[in-house]
Amino acid sequence: MDKDSTLNFALSKNGDDPLMFFELLRVIFLLVLLVFLSGKLKTIFVNQIMSRYSDDIGVSQSIGTIIQYAAVLFGGLVIIQTTIQLGSLNVLAGALGVGIGFGLQNIANNFISGLIILFERPIKVGDRIEVGQVTGDIVRISSRATTVSTNDNISIIIPNAEFISKSVINWSHSGRNIRFHVPVGVAYKEDPAHIKSILIEVAKKHPDVLKEPEPDVLFKEYGDNSLNFDLLVWTSTYINKPTVLKSQLYYLIFEKFKEHNVEIPFPQRDLHIKSGNMVPQK
Repeated sequence: MDKDSTLNFALSKNGDDPLMFFELLRVIFLLVLLVFLSGKLKTIFVNQIMSRYSDDIGVSQSIGTIIQYAAVLFGGLVIIQTTIQLGSLNVLAGALGVGIGFGLQNIANNFISGLIILFERPIKVGDRIEVGQVTGDIVRISSRATTVSTNDNISIIIPNAEFISKSVINWSHSGRNIRFHVPVGVAYKEDPAHIKSILIEVAKKHPDVLKEPEPDVLFKEYGDNSLNFDLLVWTSTYINKPTVLKSQLYYLIFEKFKEHNVEIPFPQRDLHIKSGNMVPQK
């Protein structure tokens, strides 16, 4: 179409190379198409290629996202260089720079934080994390934010900068084997060695408690009303449901204590009342 057409007007004046309206539309269309195709490329790479070499979905997603970003970056540069004269972008580039400086600071911060997460991999898809008041499994890491799914199937969108600037507890960073503490209290009349054997027996019978490392029992303290123990168990299947595992163990412990007549204490207080001579009133 002729550049003098009414619809194809110049967006900027830059000597002999003005930025035309249709040129900008063509660039936008090609960039949108590039993002769409790069997303498809990532899906194919993760599901059909990486799945053959790695069972860790987090690693596959990280590598796929890095490839997607690289494809968008280099493809975008090629589209801009071959479609628009670089000199005609001076005005728009300056305006964009001002916009980033004043209005897009948080977006730029989250995007850079997303790149740091992908390259350093302090967290990845599938990890069980705890940041602030949020606890859940990471299901998606995008350029701006990370999606965390809680045990109540609630998706929480957390900006990537939160994972860089704040302390993050990653329960599965070093592996899926996690040790849980199950506190137990019994009456003072009970034999600690007997209590330990009962707790170990209960832990070993649970199908989701690992045999290696073996469960253990610590005699923690003489409490105000009880002897306090700490049952230590390892699991790889209840990493995202620690409360459920503890509940199941408490049910089993209660039945075993009932079978062995082990007394579970309750708070007691002794009251000492002093009596004295009453002074008669006048």
